Amino acid sequence: MFKNGKLKLFAVATLSVFLFSACSSKSAKVQEYNKPALYWYQKMLDEISMADLEAADDTYISLESEHRNSPLLPTATLILVNAHMDEEEYELANFYLDEYIKRFSLSKNIDYVRYLKIKANFLGLNYALRDQQLIEDTIAQIFDFKIKYPKSSYMPLVDTINARLYMAKASIDQSIADLYRKKGKEKAAEIYEQRVKQSWVNPSEINPVEVPFYREIFE
Repeated sequence: MFKNGKLKLFAVATLSVFLFSACSSKSAKVQEYNKPALYWYQKMLDEISMADLEAADDTYISLESEHRNSPLLPTATLILVNAHMDEEEYELANFYLDEYIKRFSLSKNIDYVRYLKIKANFLGLNYALRDQQLIEDTIAQIFDFKIKYPKSSYMPLVDTINARLYMAKASIDQSIADLYRKKGKEKAAEIYEQRVKQSWVNPSEINPVEVPFYREIFE
């Protein structure tokens, strides 16, 4: 009986310590504000190094809200962009890229940021047959990039992405043309085959878009 009483007392004491520690930790987290920009910046880097991007996003918000004019903010934004791209979180990467372009459009490395946005769009094309609008939008961004930054060191990479997007576009148009031809709609098929020729000089060079069997019926 005495032994059971000691066990219960120990369990209650352990639970009390755990709850106290949790509350203390939570309170410490809530009270963390009004810190120098360098503090938030370093904290964000530490969280990224530990692959805790959700915490890094929260810390970035603290940096941005408390130090909107900090010279560390543009660099912090690009670091988060690359961190999310490494994790294949391209929508979040694009969110930060849009923020950077909106706030730091006069930056010396704006061509790099515009290139990253093109790259994020390209890498985010998981389902080519469903992402036709994203392909068109990215091609338009590339056209704008070529006009604004003709001497950019990133131009060869942009050209490579551009070529692949046009190949994807031609492949999609060829798939649509084949579908129309199967249904006996020759005129519609010819329209899309003409689009294929406009997208790529030699359609035979293009491999068709591969769709896994379990998604084929939805494409």
